[in-house]
Formats: sequence, C-alpha cells, structure tokens
Amino acid sequence: MKIAFYGSSLLSSYWNGAATYYRGLLKALSQRGYDIVFYEPDVYDRQKHRDIEAPDWCSVVVYEPKPHALMQVASRAAQADVVVKASGVGFEDDALLQAVLDNARPNALTVFWDVDAPATLSELRNDAEHPLHEALKRIGIVLTYGGGDPVVWDYRALGAAECVPIYNALDPETHHPVAANPRFACDLAFLGNRLPDREARVDAFFLDPARRLGGQRFLLGGSGWDDKSLPPNISWLGHVGTSDHNAFNVTPKAVLNISRDSMAANGFSPATRVFEAAGAGACLLTDAWLGIEFFLTPGEEILVARDGADVAEVMRTLTPQRAKAIGAAALRRVRAEHTYTLRARLVDDIFKAHFERRAMEAAE
Repeated sequence: MKIAFYGSSLLSSYWNGAATYYRGLLKALSQRGYDIVFYEPDVYDRQKHRDIEAPDWCSVVVYEPKPHALMQVASRAAQADVVVKASGVGFEDDALLQAVLDNARPNALTVFWDVDAPATLSELRNDAEHPLHEALKRIGIVLTYGGGDPVVWDYRALGAAECVPIYNALDPETHHPVAANPRFACDLAFLGNRLPDREARVDAFFLDPARRLGGQRFLLGGSGWDDKSLPPNISWLGHVGTSDHNAFNVTPKAVLNISRDSMAANGFSPATRVFEAAGAGACLLTDAWLGIEFFLTPGEEILVARDGADVAEVMRTLTPQRAKAIGAAALRRVRAEHTYTLRARLVDDIFKAHFERRAMEAAE
C-alpha cells in the first residue's frame, strides 16, 4: 500500500519538533509493508541543517517553496492509496491541503495528521472561515499526535468523520542509552526552541529554579535563546542536533520537559522529548499536565513539578542514585508499552479497517 505524506520535514529537526515523530512512525509503517513518499518544502533553512539523509525506508522529495512546485508534488497524491496532509508544513498549508484533496483518487484514504491539535483547534474555534472547516467534510480521518478525548470530541464536533490520537513514542534504535558526554555535564538540562507560547513556562520552570540554585549547573539547548537574559549558572548550547540527543539526555543528573501552554492546558500531549529522554534512560522531570500517569508513573518513572519552586526542591534533594533508578524504570516502561512499532500497529489497523469497510460497501 502506498502512502503520500506531506509534512514539514523528515530530514531536519531544525525548528521542526515533529521530525522524531515522523521518523519513528514512518519507519515502523515501512516495516509493516507500506511504500512511503514524504514531501517536504525547502523552508526555514532546514535543508541546511539536516540531521539525516533520505533513509532506505522512505523516499523523500524536497520541493521549492513556490506555487508551481507545490502543485507539482500535490499532483502525485493521485499515485497513493493513503494521502496524508500534516499540519504545520510551513509553506501555503491551506493551498497544499486543497490541492492534495483535489488530486487524491476517489478510493484513496485521505488523512489530516495534526501534530499540534490544541493550536489547530484554537484557530478553528476563532475563525469560522478557516479552510479546514470545509476540508474536514472531505477528509476520511483525522489523526493527532496527542490530545486524548477532548481533542477527539472537538474534531468530531467540527465535522470530522473520525479522529484518533496516535501518541508520540520511542524508536529504541534511535534513542537509547549511550556513554556520558562531558559537554553536557550538569545538574539539570532543558532542550527546546524559544516559542511564544512556552517562553513564560521556561522562565518559571527553568530560569527561576536556576536562580534559586546558584550552586548547581544548568544547560539550555535549542534555537532562539541568543538574546535571552540568563542566570550565570545557565549555559546556552544553541541548536542540538538529533545525533547528540542521547548524550544530552543521559549525561545530566536530570533533564526537564516543559510543555507549551496549549499542550499543558489540554493534557494527554506528551512531547517527543518525553520518550527520547526515557529511551536514553534519563531521569526526566516534567511540568504537570493531565494524563501523565497514562504514559509514566509519577515518582517512580518520572518526576513532576507544579511550578518552579517544585523544580528547585526536587533538584535540591535528588541524588544521583535515585535519578538513575528513575531513568532505568522509565526506560523499561517505554520499551514495553510506548514504541513506534506499537503505534504503527494501531495506524495499520485503522488504515486496513477503512479499506475493508470500503470493500464491503462496494460489494453490497
């Protein structure tokens, strides 16, 4: 079965948090027999900051950010059994969605794969003329990378025929324990790009604890922080490529996950960082959000903080021995229950059930 997947980037994680998610799921779907072509625009300097070259489990087509190039790649949707338009592609998203729906074969399964459902749903609620309202009437199924029941209910209320969360997960071949790297030695590390709807939470959960704990060392990785005023015990690394993520996670005593505002408010939206860190055996400390226990057990497999004062208190009392025990427990849990192999099995079941229903309807 052929999949045409239109997304932000498979090759680069630069300003592209969905890269790990795409790679894990599409690799696992390929292993289940799918023939996949990923179409990504050459935007935001991502092609200059590639983490990987085109893999053997997926063909990748990079196209110019120009209308004629968009229409050319959209026309190739006609060759696929499953046509996926992801959210946040980065160049003329609305035009791309319309074009791939127009080019998809009548018997193809069309999918809107939302990698930022809280943000998309907020746009839809605030804009009655948003093109996605009309497009939902033509889309076979909405898949989201998180969100739980609230996202499912909202999408169905907006007219989606079906909506299923496909959560982030772990690819054990990509994210796994490695030797510590002195470059990342510290007490607490945070990796995340500077985004408007997360910066205040970074101030509260990372910068404030650093000020409270002047004797501890903190590391900040990610793009966009170059003009941010930081406490003297925080070192900024800039963009950290995916090839360094395992060492970044396993070297510090603990690593911090900070959700964006919309993700924290919505709940059931674990970032890719959660599974990357757990897969490396890191001791993960996260801000509180609804549904954490669905993925990892607080206090045993993950540490949870309600605010910056909680982060500071955890770091005051966290011993290296306890940190290692928590990281080891998280590693066991995600390898057993939260791999992309398991997520891909669910996606495969959804796709096959759709075509089985189509076949039964055609036979009646």
